[in-house]
Amino acid sequence: QVQLVESGGGLVQAGGSLRLSCAASGRTFSSYAMGWFRQAPGKERELVAGISRSGGSTNYADSVKGRFTISRDNAKNTVYLQMDSLKSEDTAVYYCAASTSIFNVPRVGSLYNYWGQGTQVTVSS
Repeated sequence: QVQLVESGGGLVQAGGSLRLSCAASGRTFSSYAMGWFRQAPGKERELVAGISRSGGSTNYADSVKGRFTISRDNAKNTVYLQMDSLKSEDTAVYYCAASTSIFNVPRVGSLYNYWGQGTQVTVSS
């Protein structure tokens, strides 16, 4: 089992940047594919970005391609989400999640086994 703790959320103006971090407990972090999800009020949870166990493969939601970058440091048991050129529509609670799925970079939430508590990101226009 793994416990996930997100940090780095906050209030930022449109066009600004934030870097989210997700620290994982345990000694098997590199055995999990990782993902960042978000959920805005009244909307369904959506995958923002995912990364494979080695970090060699990533995928992104179309809405964040070219603006967000997911990365991981297996030595530090941490996954990151660098968010640039933020827009008001990026406002949401952001969650990191860990997956034991056989898929290299799972694209749906149901394939993720462990979730963090979430961190709020608010982008003012």
